[in-house]
Amino acid sequence: QVQLVESGGGLVQAGGSLRLSCAASGRTFSNYAIGWFRQRPGMEREFVAAIGYNTYYVDSVKGRFTISRDNSRNTVYLQMNSLKPEDTAVYYCAAQNLGAGDLRAAGAYKYWGQGTQVTVSS
Repeated sequence: QVQLVESGGGLVQAGGSLRLSCAASGRTFSNYAIGWFRQRPGMEREFVAAIGYNTYYVDSVKGRFTISRDNSRNTVYLQMNSLKPEDTAVYYCAAQNLGAGDLRAAGAYKYWGQGTQVTVSS
């Protein structure tokens, strides 16, 4: 069992930055791949970024968002720069065993956090 807690969301103006954190407790954190997903109002949850053996990003955030992990702190970060109003969403982190599936597919993840709201004003 892995418990995930997101933090770092908030309200920011367009062009600003936020850093989201996903803190994990439970089994050995380094054995898990971590993904970030977001859900905008009225839309399905979509993949944003993931870190396993490699890192992956959705095209719309490449060059603006950076995913990283600190296994000593059992935490994965999502640094979000040059934020746009269309980045407004609830952001979720999720965990799956390394090598278990497609890191870009929400259905491949077994554990999910409760989400953190990110609002980017224009």
